[in-house]
Amino acid sequence: MSRERLDLGRAGEELAAGFLESKGYRILRRNFKNKLGEIDIIATEKEVYCFVEVKTRQSDKFGCPFEAVIASKQAQISKAALSYLKENRLLDKKARFDVVSVIYSQGASRVELIKDAFGLDERYSY
Repeated sequence: MSRERLDLGRAGEELAAGFLESKGYRILRRNFKNKLGEIDIIATEKEVYCFVEVKTRQSDKFGCPFEAVIASKQAQISKAALSYLKENRLLDKKARFDVVSVIYSQGASRVELIKDAFGLDERYSY
């Protein structure tokens, strides 16, 4: 991945974290990684654990950033989230998968949130 894309991704994740906090989310972890995958942001909103995927683009010329969270990415996030919940003895807690879309170009940004963007793939439940 190019340096420019990494920088864009980092900037988008910073904007997303600030946006979520402004909406009442409490950020627990960022860039969580384990052998099953990566989760951009783990947060809570009230009593719900939220596993957040952030997608950042410079424009929506080639589609909305949300559209990049395809089934294989959802499966990877599901597996990593279940692993996190199991390791932290949180399987009895409510959880959901949110996606934040960031359009970031020349210092201007547009941030959108889809709560409960996709469900848990039953193949990955414990």
